[in-house]
Amino acid sequence: MNKEPAVSPCPYAELSREELVELVKVSIAQNKVLVERVEELERRLGLNSHNSSKSPSSDGLSKSSRTRSTRGKSGRASGGQPGHKGETLKQIDAPDEVVNHYPEYCMYCTTKLEASSDEDYRKRQVFDIQKPQMHVTEHRVHKQVCPICGKETQASFPVDVQAPVQYGKRIRSLAVYLQHAHFVPEDRLSVLLLDVCGMAISTATLANIGNRASKELAPVVAEIERRVAVADVKHLDETGFRIEGKTQWLHVQSTETLTYYRSSPKRGDIPRNLVGTVVHDHFKPYYTMGQQVNHALCNTHHLRELQALVDIEKEEWATRMQNLLRCALKAVDSHKLRGIDHLPEKLHRCFHEQYDKVLAQGLDFHESLPALERKEGARGQQKKRVGHNLLLRLQSRKEDVLRFMADFKVPFTNNQAEQDIRMMKVKQKISGGFRSNEGAETFCNMRSVISTARKKGLDLFDTLSLTASEILSSFSFT
Repeated sequence: MNKEPAVSPCPYAELSREELVELVKVSIAQNKVLVERVEELERRLGLNSHNSSKSPSSDGLSKSSRTRSTRGKSGRASGGQPGHKGETLKQIDAPDEVVNHYPEYCMYCTTKLEASSDEDYRKRQVFDIQKPQMHVTEHRVHKQVCPICGKETQASFPVDVQAPVQYGKRIRSLAVYLQHAHFVPEDRLSVLLLDVCGMAISTATLANIGNRASKELAPVVAEIERRVAVADVKHLDETGFRIEGKTQWLHVQSTETLTYYRSSPKRGDIPRNLVGTVVHDHFKPYYTMGQQVNHALCNTHHLRELQALVDIEKEEWATRMQNLLRCALKAVDSHKLRGIDHLPEKLHRCFHEQYDKVLAQGLDFHESLPALERKEGARGQQKKRVGHNLLLRLQSRKEDVLRFMADFKVPFTNNQAEQDIRMMKVKQKISGGFRSNEGAETFCNMRSVISTARKKGLDLFDTLSLTASEILSSFSFT
């Protein structure tokens, strides 16, 4: 005889009505917290380099987030634009070497032919480099006897020849260039110089070469810092890196022609000697600089944050704000191309009015939503949604967001600083962190000089062979 399976008693059967009501209330509250947590996690999964500040490398192999631009369509065909200077290899008039090739026999009757200086020829040119090799220069100082007084006078060695055996400035320049312009680690650089140039230079010597160059070029770095501080517009950014296994911060201050790097143990260690307009990504400590600076916020950051609200939260006001910022940028660029340095008052006022309308629409939307669940025991202000926080920032910092419309010298983005600081990330991927503060200081000094020289269109290899005073002159600082 089959027995029916025993039915487990309901755990809530003996609860009173009041207890059941309380249980439902607790379950609803817990469910609300869990829903908010799921939404937060789903938002994190939806972020990529297109709608946040995450790096493109974090997108993985997916190309969907890389095929769109926050700037919108330009209407121009892809590839080089009219007026772009090409770099096609072309023949030159004065080659370093000419190799003549003459036929030995007549191709028709096989008669042996004599070489002649006939100018009827075709030519082709091969561009190549010779293998680098060590070039040793011996300096000899001689004594001369004076024919009048009969005393000896000995010549002096050149100022830069200070030891019985030493490396020349070109080798030192090459070592510094490969270390700090292309981030070749010292151990790999030692092998590279041996394989390519036949020079056996130890890693300790390479480190000393870099440290020596950094100290010699300190006056150049100080002058770069001074000139960036007083520039009308400068860009600021910061990123973390490791020194002796501890997190430190690399700060950059830059313009279109100058770059100054410095390291600090604190991210909030912002410069205090700046004037003019500073462009940044709304790092709050920058707003403690004082009244001597104006602020301009990076609108590329805003476009990415707005794109996340469009992709994930589906908030309509975010699309309108994106379109408004892009239209304002196009209007500014259009006037710049025509040589006009300001927007017409009517157009300027129209953009401000539309900006306020979009903000009002977004704020009304968020204020109509139920407040987020407040955790038990939580202190401080009520937590707000991501879109609500962005709206409040765009509202309170309206003048800084739209400063590119009021002053055409102010750019729409902070791309200049981001490009300048990106090299630190390349350095980290290749070599990791720094073993000492001296190594980090050397990196900052040499990158300041190298980046500035590159912006000014100078030959880096030749520049690094110069003295500090010669570099200041080449930078037009004297």
